[in-house]
Amino acid sequence: MSASVPRLVIAAPSSGSGKTTVATGLMAAFAARGLAVSAHKVGPDYIDPGYHALATGRVGRNLDAYLCGPELVGPLFLHGARGCDIAVVEGVMGLYDGAAGEGELASTAHVAKLLRAPVVLVVDASSQSRSVAALVHGFASWDPEVRVGGVILNKVASDRHEELLREALEQAGVPVLGVLRRAPQVDTPSRHLGLVPVAERHAAAVEAVAAMAAQVSDGCDLGALEALARAAGAVPGGSAPWAPASPAHHPTRSDERLTPPSGPALSDEQRAPVVAVAGGAAFTFSYAEHTELLAAAGAEVVTFDPLRDEELPDGTAGLVIGGGFPEVYASELSANEPLRKAVAELAESGAPVAAECAGLLYLCRELDGLPMCGVLDAGARMTERLTLGYRDAVAVSDSVLAEAGTRMRGHEFHRTVVEPGSGTEPAWGVRSPRPRVEGFVQRGVHASYLHTHWASEPGVAHRFVERCRTS
Repeated sequence: MSASVPRLVIAAPSSGSGKTTVATGLMAAFAARGLAVSAHKVGPDYIDPGYHALATGRVGRNLDAYLCGPELVGPLFLHGARGCDIAVVEGVMGLYDGAAGEGELASTAHVAKLLRAPVVLVVDASSQSRSVAALVHGFASWDPEVRVGGVILNKVASDRHEELLREALEQAGVPVLGVLRRAPQVDTPSRHLGLVPVAERHAAAVEAVAAMAAQVSDGCDLGALEALARAAGAVPGGSAPWAPASPAHHPTRSDERLTPPSGPALSDEQRAPVVAVAGGAAFTFSYAEHTELLAAAGAEVVTFDPLRDEELPDGTAGLVIGGGFPEVYASELSANEPLRKAVAELAESGAPVAAECAGLLYLCRELDGLPMCGVLDAGARMTERLTLGYRDAVAVSDSVLAEAGTRMRGHEFHRTVVEPGSGTEPAWGVRSPRPRVEGFVQRGVHASYLHTHWASEPGVAHRFVERCRTS
């Protein structure tokens, strides 16, 4: 694939300006024109990529310069954009907002520079007229390495309002590539951690994405936006697409293990172990690269739904339970006693179990007073306090994911608390916002609040799958 894939970054001066509406609508509008569209989201957001996937028919992917490191942003982008005609990258927060205390790191502007991608600024114009020119001029001139190629005006009240905005922006020298009126039908419901995921409202989400596409198609100059994307040039640094099975990313793996030998009989070590991955409405937070890495390491990855399935997939040798909203579905998860028992038995057998955030809650003794799997002697409950932020972590205990001393970066995002917060063998030592240990390592279980991106440390998936073979 050419490293000059056409691309745009959709950014805004602040959260709530309409980035998701514009980015998702633009993805769907381009797809309706017959283009193969690659969808990306800056940062650790799991929910927006679900809407992106509806718009494009392809997996939505994340680009996180904090979790994965700046050096992987280009390769991961090219991996996701393989075979596509155009890529749309939705930003996070305001254009220049990055990881706290880390300057531009992981900001939308940082990712745009790493990709050398033109930026389209989405501006909520609902409470301003001529001042919009000063706002856009400031964002366009703040960092000369960030190319703001155009602006889309959102929540414009009337033709007269649009006229005033356009007159003002002529002085800023940034072209207006779209004007969107207020449109309640494109709004998506939110709750304590952001938008409601697609998996919980699929039919309504499909309608919302269609409305976004119609609004963007009617209000934006798609031809000019596509031309801006095609002017992006090559991704800097001579990046090659990230490849989960590449020896460069799996230095400990031998080529012969990547493809099990053919023949009528395979030994236990050669046979692909079944890794069950929790999905469904309660567990929607995952990175596509995780399952790709597990498969590349030799696993047979099978998804199951803890809300519906009363048994783990046949032959399960390892279990991965990512993030999501178990607190919303606590009653249903608790009522599925056969599966809770199966999970507890698997963990008791010593099989590898990796649980992040929602997975941690599910493994607890109880959640908001309702019985969960009881793998961990800890209780979980909802709180009013939001815990949010990037974390620099080091593995405290040897586990199925990492050796003690392994450094990784993670992200926390929850309104729950687990008591106690760590076991006798904690999972991670975390430096900020205060030094602490957290999570649980016991037998084959690794359970923690931290969301991590395994592409930053591919040995995690390899180690997990090897433990599945031998446990």
